[in-house]
Amino acid sequence: MNKESPGPIELREPIHRLSYRVIYGDTDTGGVVYYGNYLRIFEMGRTEFLRSMLKISYRDLEHEGLILPVSEAYCRYKASAHYDDLLEISTSLENFSKFSIRFHFLIHRFDDQHLLAKGYTVHAATDRSGRLIRLPENFQKALAGIRDR
Repeated sequence: MNKESPGPIELREPIHRLSYRVIYGDTDTGGVVYYGNYLRIFEMGRTEFLRSMLKISYRDLEHEGLILPVSEAYCRYKASAHYDDLLEISTSLENFSKFSIRFHFLIHRFDDQHLLAKGYTVHAATDRSGRLIRLPENFQKALAGIRDR
């Protein structure tokens, strides 16, 4: 069996932090956050990272014709989150190219900073038809500005 490693999941400055309280709908019948919902929590972190760091929303990007579908995702579960836990989602820009962006995430329980999950998502730059395109030059410059902080 060939086991590919995603490499280290580390955050790089600048790091955006977001608090989120687990709702009942995030959990299974045992009150534990359903594993697939961690990717939705990653999305919350990514969306707010862009809004905070670039002062741009996904909606703004979509109006410009840029769609950023997930082309790869990885999540390593370390411990369970439960209903009503307050989580801290930490997000950073790992890297980007002319055609894609990679974000890293750590999810901790806010109270004790216990690591619950870590992972990454990679996003391809596409147009509305799903055809691969280059990231707009101004967006690449903005991303580079984040990395140079």
